[in-house]
Amino acid sequence: MSIGKKFERLIEIMDTLRGENGCPWDREQTHESLRQYLLEETYEVLEVIDKGDWQALPGELGDVLFQVVFHARIAREEGRFDIATVLDTLIKKMIDRHPHVFGDVKIDSARQQESHWEQSKRKEGKKSVVDGVPEHLSALARSYRVQQKAATVGFVADDISYVIDKLHEELDEMKEAIASGDAAHVAEEYGDLLLVAANIGYFLKINPEDALRAGTNKFIRRFKSLEEKFRHNGKKMEHASLEEIDAVWEEIKKEEKKAP
Repeated sequence: MSIGKKFERLIEIMDTLRGENGCPWDREQTHESLRQYLLEETYEVLEVIDKGDWQALPGELGDVLFQVVFHARIAREEGRFDIATVLDTLIKKMIDRHPHVFGDVKIDSARQQESHWEQSKRKEGKKSVVDGVPEHLSALARSYRVQQKAATVGFVADDISYVIDKLHEELDEMKEAIASGDAAHVAEEYGDLLLVAANIGYFLKINPEDALRAGTNKFIRRFKSLEEKFRHNGKKMEHASLEEIDAVWEEIKKEEKKAP
C-alpha cells in the first residue's frame, strides 16, 4: 500500500470513529478536550528520543499524527477547514520558507536560514521577531526560543566569555537582592539569572530544556543510589547529617566516573 493510500486509510478510520456508529469517546472530543493529549503524546515522543528507543518512536510519532488528524476532522465538522487545508498550508509554508531549496535565493549557513525563516514569518503578519513563541511552553523552553529568535536579527554575543560575565553579574545582583530581604526583588533577579543561563545554552547550541531534563534524570538516578546505600548500611537518611549525605553523594559521583 502506498503512503498516500495509507494516509487515506487513516482518514477513513478517523471518519468511522467520529461517525454515527463510531466510538462514544471519540465522538465527544473537542479541540479543547484534546489539548492535554496532544501535549502528552508530544512529551512521549521526546521521552523515547531521550532513551534512544527507535523501535518505539514510530508508534509515538503516529500518536502525534493521529492528534493532528483528529483536530482536522473536528474542524471539518464545524465547517472551518479539513485535513487537505492543513496539508496545503504546510506545503506552501515549507516552500515559501525554503527559497534556497525551491527557488533561487542563496543561503550558505544554518544561521542565515534562521534569519530568513524569521523574516518570512514577519511577512506572514508577525510584527516582532519574538512574536509567535507559544505562551504555553515551559518558561525555560520559551526563554531559549525567544533568545534564539532575537539572535536572528543580531541580538547575540560574539563570544561566550561575554555571556559568562553576564551570568556572574546576574549572580552578584541576586546576592544583593537576597541581602536586601526583598522577596519580589530576589524573584526578579533569579529570573534574570535563569534567562542568562538559557542564553548560554543558545550560544553553545544546547537546548536548556533538554539539558535540564537530562540533569534531573541524573539527579534522580543518583538520589536513588543514595537511598540504596543508606538502606544497605542500615541507616535512615533523615537521621544523617548533611555532611554524611554529601560524602555518600560524592562517592556515588566518583563511582559513576569510574564506570565504563
